[in-house]
Amino acid sequence: MALSGAPGCRAGDRGPRWRRPWKLLALGLLSASSVLAAAPGAGAMSREEKRRLGNQVLEMFDHAYSNYMEHAYPADELMPLTCRGRVRGQEPSRGDVDDALGKFSLTLIDTLDTLVVLNKTKEFEEAVKKVIKDVNLDNDIVVSVFETNIRVLGGLLGGHSVAIMLKEKGEYMQWYNGELLHMAKELGYKLLPAFNTTSGLPYPRVNLKFGVRHPEARTGTETDTCTACAGTLILEFAALSRFTGTSIFEEYARKALDFIWEKRQRSSNLVGVTINIHTGDWVRKDSGVGAGIDSYYEYLLKAYVLLGDDSFLERFNTHYDAIMRYISQPPLLLDVHIHKPMLNARTWMDSLLAFFPGLQVLKGDIRPAIETHEMLYQVIKKHNFLPEAFTTDFRVHWAQHPLRPEFAESTYFLYKATGDPYYLEVGKTLIENLNKYARVPCGFAAMKDVRTGSHEDRMDSFFLAEMFKYLYLLFADKEDMIFDIEDYIFTTEAHLLPLWLSTTNQTISKKNTTTEYTELDDSNFDWTCPNTQILFPNDPMFAQSIREPLKNVVDKSCPRGISRAEESLGSGPKPPLRARDFMASNPEHLEILKKMGVSLIHLKDGRVQLVQHAVQAASSLDAEDGLRFMQEMIELSSQQQKEQQLPPRAVQIVSHPFFGRVVLTAGPAQFGMDLSKQKAGTRGFVATIKPYNGCSEITNPEAVKEKIALMQRGQCMFAEKARNIQKAGAIGGIVIDDNEGSSSDTAPLFQMAGDGKNTDDITIPMLFLFNKEGNIILDAIREYEAVEVLLSDKAKDRDLEMENMDQKSSENDSQKPNSKEALSESQDAGAGSEKPEGGAESSAVDAADPSPPASSDSAGSSAAQEDPHTAPGPVCTPGDSQPQEQPPHTEASSNTHWDSKVQPMESILADWNEDIEAFEMMEKDEL
Repeated sequence: MALSGAPGCRAGDRGPRWRRPWKLLALGLLSASSVLAAAPGAGAMSREEKRRLGNQVLEMFDHAYSNYMEHAYPADELMPLTCRGRVRGQEPSRGDVDDALGKFSLTLIDTLDTLVVLNKTKEFEEAVKKVIKDVNLDNDIVVSVFETNIRVLGGLLGGHSVAIMLKEKGEYMQWYNGELLHMAKELGYKLLPAFNTTSGLPYPRVNLKFGVRHPEARTGTETDTCTACAGTLILEFAALSRFTGTSIFEEYARKALDFIWEKRQRSSNLVGVTINIHTGDWVRKDSGVGAGIDSYYEYLLKAYVLLGDDSFLERFNTHYDAIMRYISQPPLLLDVHIHKPMLNARTWMDSLLAFFPGLQVLKGDIRPAIETHEMLYQVIKKHNFLPEAFTTDFRVHWAQHPLRPEFAESTYFLYKATGDPYYLEVGKTLIENLNKYARVPCGFAAMKDVRTGSHEDRMDSFFLAEMFKYLYLLFADKEDMIFDIEDYIFTTEAHLLPLWLSTTNQTISKKNTTTEYTELDDSNFDWTCPNTQILFPNDPMFAQSIREPLKNVVDKSCPRGISRAEESLGSGPKPPLRARDFMASNPEHLEILKKMGVSLIHLKDGRVQLVQHAVQAASSLDAEDGLRFMQEMIELSSQQQKEQQLPPRAVQIVSHPFFGRVVLTAGPAQFGMDLSKQKAGTRGFVATIKPYNGCSEITNPEAVKEKIALMQRGQCMFAEKARNIQKAGAIGGIVIDDNEGSSSDTAPLFQMAGDGKNTDDITIPMLFLFNKEGNIILDAIREYEAVEVLLSDKAKDRDLEMENMDQKSSENDSQKPNSKEALSESQDAGAGSEKPEGGAESSAVDAADPSPPASSDSAGSSAAQEDPHTAPGPVCTPGDSQPQEQPPHTEASSNTHWDSKVQPMESILADWNEDIEAFEMMEKDEL
C-alpha cells in the first residue's frame, strides 16, 4: 500500500530514541521552508486558498463516507456506480482482490482515525459504537493476512489510539473502555495460525474462524507469499503487543522480518518479490520498490522509529544503499534481478512505487525524492491519474487506477520537508482530477481505463483511509488540528500509532545478535537525519532547480535550440543533433548524448534503450537538449506507427509429428502480406538461407524457392532481409532472434517495421520469433528434416485427417521389420501428445508503437526496423493497449514414450511449459 510516517530524527543521531521526529524535522527545515516560501516566482498559496481547498477535501470525504454509510454499510465496500454494498460471495469474484473482504465492515474500520484527523469527532464516536455493536470477526471466510493486518488490525489500533487521546482531552469518548483494542487483540489471535510454518513466514491467507490447514479452513496449501506480505506486520503487531502487554504478536512479526533479512541476496543486498514460506527460496527473483516489496522497506525504517531498535535501521540502510546503487535510475525506479542487479528485469513501473519519494523524505534523501515525484506528476498531468503501470517512456502499460493514495502521500511529505508551495498546487490538481473524472452520484469510482475515462464499480477502503487524510493534512495548518499529528507515526495504511509506544511494555530484546550486517561506508548515511545545509545548499530555488529539467519529460512540447553539447565539441555553434541523424556507431554522437545526460541501457534480451537523466547532463541547457532529443525519438516512432496496432501472429507446425498442435506466438511485420486478410495463411516447408542473416543475395536459392525462409536477426534492416528472400523465390520468411534465451512468454510482443522507405514491393509474409520459439523449429528440422509450417493471423484447426492417416501408417509400419521401429514409436508418441486448439503457447502480448530509425527494439512492446547489432537505438514507444492474457493450453499423454531420437524435442517442450507456468504466476502476482 502506501508509505507513511513522521519524517526526521535527531540530527547526527542514529540511535533509537526518536520521540517527536516530525517536530525535530520541522525545526531543522524552518529556515529553508521560509526562504522557499518567499522565493521569487515561488507563487505561495494564500491562507484563504489553502482553507478553501481544505474545506473542499472535507466535502469530498463527506460525499464518499455518507454514501458508503447510506448505501453499503455494513458491507465491506461501496460499489459507487450501482449504489450498493459489495458483499463477498454475492458479487462475481475478482480473484485475489476480494481477499481483503472479510464481512467485517472493512471501510468503516479503515476510516475510523481519518474521521478524527478531519475533525469529525461526533461521527467518529458514532462509528466506534457501530463497530463495537455490529462487527463480527469470527466469520467462516478466508482473508489475506497482509490486507487484514494493515486495514482491519491497523484500523482498530488507529481508532483505539485516537479514542484514548480524545478521552484524555475530556470532551469526547468518555464512555470508551478499550473496546477497539479488545477487538484488535481478538483479531490478532485469529491471524496467528498463519505463522505456523518452519520459517516463521506467514501463510498468505487465513480463515478467520478455522485458521490454517484445518479441514474446514479451505486454505493452508499455499507455498509462496510476497515479501511485503510477510514483511509488513511489525508496526501493527508490535503496537498490539505494546498496547496489551502480550509479547507474542511482536515476536512473530520480528521472526518473519529476521527470516527475510537472512534470505536476502548477499552480493546485491536485494530481496525478491515472492518467497517460498517453507524453504525460503526466492520464487520471483526480480526486485524493485513497487508491488510485492514496497512496504517491507517502509516498515524497516518505521520499526526503528517506533520501536527504537538499531537493527532495523541497519537493515534499512543496507537495502537503501542497494536500491540507490541498482534500482534507482533517476528519475526512474526500474526492477532488476537480485543475482544480476545490473540487468533490468522489466521496462515498466507500477504505480505503487509512488510511495518511495515519501520514504526518501523520511530518510532525508530529498533530491531523488523530488526527481521521482516530479516524473510521476508529469505522468499524471498526461493521463489525469497514475496508471497502474506505465513504461519508461511514460505510456500506459496497465490502464486501471483504483484511486490509489501513494502519490498524494509523497506530495504531502515533500511539502512538509521543503515548504515549497509547488506541492500545494500539485495537491490542488489531484483534488480537481478526482472531482472532474472520478466523482459519481454515489461516491468516487475507480478508473477502469485512464485513457478513456471509463469507470469501475469500485471504491476501495484505502481511498477513505488514506487519500483524504493526506490531502487534508497537506492544506491544514496546525491550528486546524484538534491534536498534535507529530505525536504519531503512520502505518502503511495511514493509521496512527503513538510514538510513546517505544517505551511501553518492552519485552523484546532490541538487538538481533545473530545477524551480521554488511559493512557500509558511513558517509552513505550522513543524510539520514536531514538538515538545511544538505537539503537546500545555499539555494532557495533548490527544489525547483531539480524539477525544472523534468518538466517536459512527458509532454509533447520540448524546448528547442542550439545544442550546448555540440557547441562544446567544436568551435562555435553547430546545428543540434537531431534524432533522425543519430548514429550509434558515431563516437561524436555518443559523446553528445553523454553531455546531454542520455545513456544507453542494454536489456537482458539484447535490446537497447535510451534513457535521459537530466541531473547527469553537463548543464541545464544540455539537459534541455537531451529532453528535446528524446522527444524527437518518440515523435519519429509515432510517425512510423500504422493506424492500427498489429496483433500477434501464429507460426503453426503442421507436419509430422506435430500436426498443428504446436503453435508459436510470432511478432508481425508492418510490411508485406497482411495475414489477417488471408484466411488460409501461408503454408510451406521451411528452409535455412545462406547467408543466415539474409543481408545479401541468397546463395542457396534452389533450397529456398517455394519455401518459407528461416534467417537470423541482425546486421541489416528487416525489410532488406524480406526483399532478398523474396528475390530468391521464398513464399514467406521467419526472422529468429539471436539473443540467447529470449522468449515470447517473458518478453513483450515484437513488431518489425519498415526501413523508412516504400515497402509496397514486399508481398510475402514476414514474422518474428524469439530465440526460444525459433529453436523449436530449428530442433524440429534437426530431428525430422522436412518441417512444414503455417503462417497465419491465428492458429487453425489441427489436421485431424492427416494425423489419423499417420496413426494408421504407424500401426501398419509397426508390423514391418525392425528398421521402422524408431519411426513408428515417434509417430505414436506424436499422436499421443495432444494439445488443444490454440497450441502449446499463447502469451500475453501488447501491440505497440514502431521504433524510430537506427533502432530495432524498445522498452516494452515494440516495432523495429533493424537490429541492435546495427545500431543501438533510442527509447521506443510501447503502446497504450493493455495485455490480453491468454492462458496456454497443454496436454500430454502419460502413456507416451519417446525414443532417444525424439527426446530433445520433448525436453524443449517440457522446459517451455515450465517457463509458461512461471510466467503466468509472475503475471498473477505482478500487482
